[in-house]
Amino acid sequence: MFTIGFIDYFLDEWHANNYPDWIREASGGAMAVTHAFGLIDSPLGGLTSAQWCEKYGIKHAATIEEVIAACDGLIVLSPDNPEMHLELCEKPLKSGKPVYVDKTFAPDLKTARAIFDIANAHGTPMYSTSALRYAEEYQGIDVNAICSLRTLGPGSFTNYIVHQLEPLCMLIKAKPVKAMCLTHDNCVTMAAVFADGRHAVLSNVSSAPGFGMDVFMKDSTQHITVASDFFKAFIRELVAFFKDPVPAVDQEETLRVMALRDAGIRALEKPGQWVDVPT
Repeated sequence: MFTIGFIDYFLDEWHANNYPDWIREASGGAMAVTHAFGLIDSPLGGLTSAQWCEKYGIKHAATIEEVIAACDGLIVLSPDNPEMHLELCEKPLKSGKPVYVDKTFAPDLKTARAIFDIANAHGTPMYSTSALRYAEEYQGIDVNAICSLRTLGPGSFTNYIVHQLEPLCMLIKAKPVKAMCLTHDNCVTMAAVFADGRHAVLSNVSSAPGFGMDVFMKDSTQHITVASDFFKAFIRELVAFFKDPVPAVDQEETLRVMALRDAGIRALEKPGQWVDVPT
């Protein structure tokens, strides 16, 4: 059996709670999460690391090193605390074992580059992505025909905008150059311009019922409402990565996502003003 280890900031969170069963199901029982490490116990009143491991039948590791030594593949979680990823990733990315790093990949572009640098220096196969990349509705779009995109999604901007940026950068494969934000109450509208002249508008609305996109082409418009089980599709791709550890997402594309997020966060502080996307 291929064994997988969790490395998390704290373990009692939605991704860690669901991934083990999904991985077992997607792999037909050939893969299992066997060890887990939480840097701290849940600060939100949830289970301690030891209690979480007991509940899910997973061995509680006292150190990150223990997880690395015991497992064939590694998942660095901390989905809501990307500022912890560099610290949590450093040892796994020196191991040479395949590593998946959960969204949001990093708190800023500089940190994202530092994480990739560690993996590249040690020959460790690694990638990160939002599960929205694998929504069935985003597949098969003619990327060369796209003129512009308009996207919609829920949640807080800093934590959830990656779910709009990921499919955006997957479909518009060009360097982003500038961004601007407008805000009102619980709505943020972000405009992005790319080096090839194409542009996109992203609406982050806390009460939005889900994710969607309008794809504007020269002679047509395609309206997308995401209804497929994108998390299960993502897990199938994750299992494939552990079977054959070729990173599923190009590093440069992930860096474009992080650069746009960087620019968007800075643009929030200057509503109505263009902000250059960092390089």
